[in-house]
Amino acid sequence: MAARGTDAPRRKRSRAGRGTLIVIAGLLVASAMLRMGGDAGQVFARAAAPGDVTPPDAAEREARSCEPPEEMRAVLKAFQAREARIEARETAITDRLQALKLADREVARKLALLEQAEEDLRAMIALADGAAEGDIARLTKVYESMKPKDAAALFEEMNADFAAGFLGRMRPEAAAGIMAGLSPDAAHRFSVVLAGRNAGAPTE
Repeated sequence: MAARGTDAPRRKRSRAGRGTLIVIAGLLVASAMLRMGGDAGQVFARAAAPGDVTPPDAAEREARSCEPPEEMRAVLKAFQAREARIEARETAITDRLQALKLADREVARKLALLEQAEEDLRAMIALADGAAEGDIARLTKVYESMKPKDAAALFEEMNADFAAGFLGRMRPEAAAGIMAGLSPDAAHRFSVVLAGRNAGAPTE
C-alpha cells in the first residue's frame, strides 16, 4: 500500500514535466514564426517603400537571376544570326528581281526600236527599188526612142551585163535594131549574157 502511495505522486510529477515541455516547445515555435513574419514584413515594406534603392550587389544578383542560361543565349544568338542571313538573302533576291525587271524592260525597248528600224529600212528599200525600177524603165524608153545607130554606139561602151539588162527590157524590134548596129564582138557578148539569163527561165 505504501509503495502504491509513493508511485502516484511520481506519475503526477512526470505528467506535469511533460506538459511544461510541450508548452515551452509551443512558445519557441510561435516565437520563431513571429520572427519570420516580422522579417518578411520588413522585406515587403522595403520593397514597397518609395525612395528605397536596391543595393548594387542585390541588383546585380537579381539581374543575373533574370538572365537566361548560357545554352539559351547561344540558341537565341543562333536564331538571330539565321534570321539576319534570311533577311539578307531576301534583300538580295528582291534586288536581283528588280534588276531583272529593269533589264527586261530595256530589252523590250531595244527590240521595239529594232523592229521599227527594220520597218523603216524595208520601207526605204522598197522606195529605192521602186525609184530604181522607175528610173530603169524611163531610161529603157529613152534608148528605145533613139535611132538604132546612135543607141548601138552607146551600147558598145556599156558593160555586157548592164547592156543586156536594157536589151532584155526593150521591145523586140527596138532591141533587134540596136543589136544590128553593134560590132560583132559586142553583139556576141550581149547575146551570151541574154542567153544565160533566159536559159533558167521556164519554157512553159
